Amino acid sequence: MSQQRLSIKEKLGYGLGDTASNIVFQILANFMLIFYTDVFGISAAAAGTLMLVVRLFDGVTDPLMGGIADRTRTRFGTYRPYLLLMCIPYGVLAVIAFTTPDIAQDSKLVYAYVTYALLMTCYTAINIPYSALGGVMTSDPKERASLQSFRFAMAMSGGVIVVWALPQLVDTFAEYGQQTGYQYAMAILATLAVVCFLACFMLTKEREQVKNTSDTNILQDFGNLFKNDQWVLMVVITVFVLTLIGLRSAIAPHYVKYYIGDESLTSNFLTLGMIASVIGALTTHFLSQKFGKKPLFQFGLIIGIISHAALYVLPASQVAVIFITFFIANFVHMIVTPLMFSMIADTVDYGHLKTGKKIMAMTFSGHLLAIKLGFAIGGAVAGWLLSIYNYVPNQTQSAEALGGIMLGFAAVPAVLLAAAYAVMTKYNLTEGKLYRVQEELTLSK
Repeated sequence: MSQQRLSIKEKLGYGLGDTASNIVFQILANFMLIFYTDVFGISAAAAGTLMLVVRLFDGVTDPLMGGIADRTRTRFGTYRPYLLLMCIPYGVLAVIAFTTPDIAQDSKLVYAYVTYALLMTCYTAINIPYSALGGVMTSDPKERASLQSFRFAMAMSGGVIVVWALPQLVDTFAEYGQQTGYQYAMAILATLAVVCFLACFMLTKEREQVKNTSDTNILQDFGNLFKNDQWVLMVVITVFVLTLIGLRSAIAPHYVKYYIGDESLTSNFLTLGMIASVIGALTTHFLSQKFGKKPLFQFGLIIGIISHAALYVLPASQVAVIFITFFIANFVHMIVTPLMFSMIADTVDYGHLKTGKKIMAMTFSGHLLAIKLGFAIGGAVAGWLLSIYNYVPNQTQSAEALGGIMLGFAAVPAVLLAAAYAVMTKYNLTEGKLYRVQEELTLSK
């Protein structure tokens, strides 16, 4: 098996793929709900339901894409071709999803459903092969952890660009109105995403050969995932963690605008969180080598629980303390996330030993489905909470509405992290055990 070290250039190149992915993902996470409610013009409840329904559709497209990618064979490799093929449709659909047509209200909701679904389908078609690519660039667990650390540092760099630039760009085009401002801003950011995907394609290389899976069908490959108990544990954890992110990110602009009471702080608040995420991702490789993946993962969850509990009780007047606490919460979250993706790649080898099948893209498609499911649940709950607690767009909020915002931003995320910690105690695929798995696979050839 190929366990050579990857160059910094190749790790950075791979990371650019998630810079591209995260440019759109972070816009969806941080601005889609407030765009739909305050700019596009649909209700919070309708927006929340939309986010959930569209992601349920991914339950079909994600495994299908994983099976297709695993069976792809080209001169460019198994997974890399999709970066080239799908990057332009991805950029175009990102702009269309943030375009507000001059049509009737009912038609607007249909437009939102269709454009959001198309964007998510395209995201699936490019992100599943991209995620699987990291698993065939090297088989060394430590190099995989390092690669994922670079990946998420670059991903969060894309997030920094987005959360700082989008509000600035919308303001730059303010003379044309907010609706046009969002459209023009997305055109600029989507172009950057396309360039990053192309650079990722050119700077990476597939080294591990994916065994032909023609003796099984896509449905059987998907079923084999659930024979892998360690993968199942990581998927459950992923749903909890991404529900947190979907919920907190969707409500964060409302938290700043209405709870802190200063909308002008939104860009700085979200940018600080992204900077913390970049630092967290950059330190993950060093810390995981020193302490091990599982202990570090558990530590990150514990600090996340404490920081979110603190955010729930901090008064709005303590702006500086809120900013610091949010920084800490994002720092530890981005220690957890690269480890989570690295562990998913590790479970492929474990699953290979258990089932005799190495299904890299299908494994990541199942994981991406969990990501989207958690993100969808979080976004839906955000919209529903705002509706239940009588949120009214662009007005001073009642104490009831502020209570709903605080539940979504801090209290529920703390509970979700506690649930993730409980599941993580059952995970046992340590570095030592993984090396033994790989030795057994080598001997069985």
